[in-house]
Amino acid sequence: MCGIVGIVTRREAPIDAALLRHMCCQLRHRGPDDEGCYHAPGVGLGMRRLSIIDVETGQQPLANEDGRVWVVGNGEIYNYRELRADLERRGHRFATGSDIETIVHAYEEYGESCPEHLVGMFAFAIWDAGRRRLLLGRDRVGKKPLLYVPTPDGIVFGSEFTALLVHPSVSRDVDRRAIFHYLTYGYVPGEWSAFRSIRKLPPAHTLTWQGGQVRLRRYWQLSYGPKTRFSEPEAIERFRELLRDAVRARLMSEVPLGALLSGGVDSSSVVAMMAELSEQPVKTFSIGFGEPDYDELKYARAVAQRYSTEHYELVVEPEALSILPTLVRHYGEPYADSSAVATYQVAQLTRQYVTVALTGDGGDEAFAGYERYWAAMLAAWHDRLPTVVRGWCGLVGQWLPDSPHPRHPARRARRLLRALSLPPAQRYTHWVSVFQEDLKRKLLAPAFAAEMVAERPAQWIEEGLVAGADGEPLDMLLAADLQTYLPGDLLTKMDIASMANSLEARSPFLDHRLLEFAARLPAHLKLRGRTGKYLVKRAMEDRLPRENLYRTKMGFGVPIGPWFRGPLRELLRDSLLAEKALARRYFEPSVIRRLVDDHLAGRQDYAHQLWALVMLEQWHRTFVDGHLGVSAPVESALSDSRLDYGTAAG
Repeated sequence: MCGIVGIVTRREAPIDAALLRHMCCQLRHRGPDDEGCYHAPGVGLGMRRLSIIDVETGQQPLANEDGRVWVVGNGEIYNYRELRADLERRGHRFATGSDIETIVHAYEEYGESCPEHLVGMFAFAIWDAGRRRLLLGRDRVGKKPLLYVPTPDGIVFGSEFTALLVHPSVSRDVDRRAIFHYLTYGYVPGEWSAFRSIRKLPPAHTLTWQGGQVRLRRYWQLSYGPKTRFSEPEAIERFRELLRDAVRARLMSEVPLGALLSGGVDSSSVVAMMAELSEQPVKTFSIGFGEPDYDELKYARAVAQRYSTEHYELVVEPEALSILPTLVRHYGEPYADSSAVATYQVAQLTRQYVTVALTGDGGDEAFAGYERYWAAMLAAWHDRLPTVVRGWCGLVGQWLPDSPHPRHPARRARRLLRALSLPPAQRYTHWVSVFQEDLKRKLLAPAFAAEMVAERPAQWIEEGLVAGADGEPLDMLLAADLQTYLPGDLLTKMDIASMANSLEARSPFLDHRLLEFAARLPAHLKLRGRTGKYLVKRAMEDRLPRENLYRTKMGFGVPIGPWFRGPLRELLRDSLLAEKALARRYFEPSVIRRLVDDHLAGRQDYAHQLWALVMLEQWHRTFVDGHLGVSAPVESALSDSRLDYGTAAG
């Protein structure tokens, strides 16, 4: 696991070695164990290494036999032993035991299609000196990040924003369209970033730079058809085999290893499989909150006790927001998923004991775990109703009371019924939006709104919906989530929060072979009535407590709403009502004040919206205004962090 950077120019002149090292230094947290650089006329590759595989001799950059092809890579190649054996039979000679070395030889053998032969999570850069060609590649679902900037003279790339922003050719000009779409999704979607100059290499893509030309190529697309004809017992057995194999592959490590355990279905299933495959007790790590609506520790403890894990817990209090400046710097662009706070804290706890942790990420998007999947099936039924009946549904949605509590049944029903009348892409954005379109349009300053009049938030969803085979409602939503929400929000959250603590996170549910199996399952094996992840739950009934499997899904939330009304009140006011914030001309000051006042008074719950605005403002202060952190009043409000680390009986 590493962080990588690079500079390539058309001019075959020496690269600024000090600049390359400065870029590397921005990624020290991703690779605290080692640093390596490669220099040649017109090219520089750099990396920071977190040593996990071939600890003794796996230093990067790595070259092929004649030193004409070089690679730097971030991630893990789980099939590297099998791939290496095959490449050796074809005549390739290896100099190390590193999994990353297989990439350079796979490139020699297969050229630009080499990622198709890799199983794992990865972002890599290959420099082919003979062809003066740069090849960048990113894993199939986007577990590892890779950013790039085409420059007048070449291309610059790196694992995180901070590494790119020290390069003099990389502008900090804000992409205002990205900010507009951030307000809908809570992250900057697609290939865009909040900086006009910086782009994200999409998942399952390679980028080839040669002679000043950039070419993107997609090398993998998840297919949702044709559907397999498993019986339920056959599907259960096949799922168990694939999950067991995915977990076994991710136990590959020369350093201590554990698991993040929320107590939900997915992380609990991973821990159960780890316990079956491990000779030693599994180390598990969980977090909780003082607010019962957000706390899942009792469910995590039940799994820990069942498998006699070595279990550690962290109770997160409002003082944990002292890490806000750190989060803003590491994410590098506005990012509004407040559970990043909890993810960072549990990663910090976990890193005290292990270097690698398995997670349950991906189970919801593969096996239909969210309520919106059931809602999509309901919407498909609704679309077949007579027009007059559909109209009555819309009216009922307007008549239902709008409770200030975000989880109130009437509020959720109101949101569902309002969404039913919308086209599929707009319906999806309605379900996932931070700011609904009507509120967002009220929020925007007139000049900003006029500037964005042609922008359609649903455009990011339409491609994903099309990827669902044959227009099946469930497949359409699963495909949209896999291409948008999963890489843009969830995997970004986990990668940045874990690597900020020099912790490698691995996700068995995101093994592409398991994803391909899930995609071709018929809908009734993923969603049965309102029971999501039906097959997973049936497969794990003899391995996990029934209460863990069939309880109401809580999600991984943070009680930002109550905290804003209490100890974080000053953070909220300083971030959104300060003169500097109101002068940015994105928003109508009167609407900002109303949102803050209504939330603080308890008339509405705008926690999600206000957190998104706070993170946007703190990003501006850090990256655009030139500050290194938050303002003095906010630093004071967030000081004296007191975290309760402890060990539960397991």
